[in-house]
Amino acid sequence: MMKITDVSAQQYKWKRSKAIMNGKHTYSTSSMTTLTIHTDEGITGFAAISAINYKMDYLNNFRELLIGENPLDTEKLWQKMWVPKIVGRRGLSTRFISLIDLALWDLKSKLANLPISKLLGGYRDKIPAYVAGGYYEEGSGLLELAKEMEEYVSWGVKCVKMKVGGLSLKEDALRVKTVREVIGDDINLLVDANCAYTFYDAIRFAEMIEEYHPFFFEEPVAPDDYEGMKRLAQKTTIPIAAGENELTKYGFRDLINQGSVSIINVDACIGGGITEFMKIAAFAQAHHIDISPHGPQEIHAHLLGAIPNALMLEYYPPKFDELRYRVFREPMLLNSDGTVTVPTRPGLCTELILDELKPFQVYG
Repeated sequence: MMKITDVSAQQYKWKRSKAIMNGKHTYSTSSMTTLTIHTDEGITGFAAISAINYKMDYLNNFRELLIGENPLDTEKLWQKMWVPKIVGRRGLSTRFISLIDLALWDLKSKLANLPISKLLGGYRDKIPAYVAGGYYEEGSGLLELAKEMEEYVSWGVKCVKMKVGGLSLKEDALRVKTVREVIGDDINLLVDANCAYTFYDAIRFAEMIEEYHPFFFEEPVAPDDYEGMKRLAQKTTIPIAAGENELTKYGFRDLINQGSVSIINVDACIGGGITEFMKIAAFAQAHHIDISPHGPQEIHAHLLGAIPNALMLEYYPPKFDELRYRVFREPMLLNSDGTVTVPTRPGLCTELILDELKPFQVYG
């Protein structure tokens, strides 16, 4: 029986060339956390993700739980790590569990010599992508926003996303109007508030932008404001999307059961890894809810390739984080038709050029 002999991790942090802002937060730096599962047979599992607030203090606690265990027992190991009385219910420890789970599935895929999407069931070979942009940037106004969105459409995508919630309702409604005019009626437009609104301002804003036909309104209110989401959904024809900040199948059970969300933005990198993602996807499918994940395309392309209720893949363009693209040996790129090809080789396919990252190492 194969056994885990060690778990190691590294963390890297660097300054962005230009800070970007959404409705609530400013991002002037970027980071990456990597984790390796070592085994007595020499096979390793590896995960590399962009990460904010991955508490490296958790490493020793989880290492002790994993050493000596069979890395293929992903269900058993998930339950062994997720002990609310010891590590909390849905906090930073769950993010670390997610990272470990990703590395375990990388190992399992390599051992089976199967792509992760096929190992999980297999459903499609390509997935439609949307470009996540439209951030607030210093010195960037309506003209720059229009040019940015025009560029994305030229790449072949059929859907783009922009940020709202950082300016007055009137100013942001004008931004939405500008984008709709430049992309035309045949391109889907997503608006993302990153929880910036109260439910009553979200209702007012939805009324102001309905004529521009947003495909969905993402995170309009605080993640725990289920009642606010319900009130908004009752007042608007725009579908509501949420879940970027939700963790585990239990959190998504509650989010879905409150009945106002049409699309969920699961993030396998924080919500519980691949093990939890598949359970969340099945629960969502049973409720006729589609999944458009939040987070890195390198991870979620595998998972959307395996489930029938995949809607779209979030795709981050290189312009917002040039180094991140340089460090992947095989960065995931858009096809000319605006889709992304589901990876066909075993593992997560997140191998790194470590010489590029070394100057930015802060842990490990």
